[in-house]
Amino acid sequence: MNPWRGLGGLPREVWILSGATLLNRMGTMALPFLALYLTQSMGFTPARAGEALLVYGLGAVAAAPLGGHLSDRIGPLRVMRGALLLAGCIMASITLVQSWPLLLALVGLWALTAEGFRPASMAILTDLAPDDRRKAVFSLNRLAINLGMSIGPVLGGLLARHSFHALFWVDAATAAASALVLTLAARDTHARGGKAARAAHPFSALKDPRLAWFLVALFPVMVVFMQHASSMPVFLVRNLHFSAAFYGSLFTLNTGLIVLFEIRINLATAFWPRRRALMLGAALCAAGFGALAFTRGAVGIWGTVAVWTFGEMILLPALSDHVAHLAPHDRRGAYMGLYAMIGAGLSQSVGPWLGLFLLGHFGGALLWTAMAGLGVLSALGFARVVRDEPASAPAPA
Repeated sequence: MNPWRGLGGLPREVWILSGATLLNRMGTMALPFLALYLTQSMGFTPARAGEALLVYGLGAVAAAPLGGHLSDRIGPLRVMRGALLLAGCIMASITLVQSWPLLLALVGLWALTAEGFRPASMAILTDLAPDDRRKAVFSLNRLAINLGMSIGPVLGGLLARHSFHALFWVDAATAAASALVLTLAARDTHARGGKAARAAHPFSALKDPRLAWFLVALFPVMVVFMQHASSMPVFLVRNLHFSAAFYGSLFTLNTGLIVLFEIRINLATAFWPRRRALMLGAALCAAGFGALAFTRGAVGIWGTVAVWTFGEMILLPALSDHVAHLAPHDRRGAYMGLYAMIGAGLSQSVGPWLGLFLLGHFGGALLWTAMAGLGVLSALGFARVVRDEPASAPAPA
């Protein structure tokens, strides 16, 4: 059975945007290898590399609301094109710089440009998607991201054997090519710049208590989800003595399940109440990561990954769909920017630190028990702050 069945009626621009995202993610290789580039090619210390990653993370947190705000003012398509082109220029420039302060400044600017793409992309997808197909559209976009990210770092590893500089040049070239593809999207869905958008600041959407409390409920489970690329590999290799190759196989399982099932699941659950989808997704993430406290064998660990992957497939499109539901038409960029700031930026900064701190000081059992608790906390939070209404219902006035 074709897992993409049911997507045939989506607007042409959705496919163009997903194609541009796929191309951009296929070339995403500079950031995953940034620490290795700084230490092995440039000769900086690991501590300096950590400073650069911290600067990138802080830039990503700032970029999300800024990108969303600009999306509301000048239109998301312009923001996306500009973000890709500027990020490409900055990545190419990094290969020419030897000075540490200048390099650090470029890394910060790289984050501000590259990470501004995300809220603008979610805003324009919201505008393009019919209400009853929105979760499927977000799933298609996630499929493009996952397929691209399954290719980019692998190609980056091959290129790094010959030249670290090639990573940055290829990444810059694919960013520029993605911007070119976006020129095929003939219309910007909301070139706004109206009085309301001009008067608002990037954080004004927090005045909406529905969004503010939703972001509070969202944060714990996103901290849990960030463990898959931080404390989880350390736990598996150091504590359970699995190989790095085994950890890599878990990514293959995760991506394979997403390709096969995510779109199908979200088409089937398109009319579920938002509260149900969010609670179930958070609960499955809690169960999957929490089970690592008791699981030691390879088959059991694959099982835990399958559980939280199904949670991921339900939760992440439902999160984007709910923020899109809350946002007024002329403020979608601002709402998506704050969502990206918490769901991607802040949780990506706090989550790995917290997980590794708990693992290093208290061990795996407490770490995964704590992650299960955080996931359940989010599920309870969603039950409290999300109205029990069909996913296709229009936002209240």
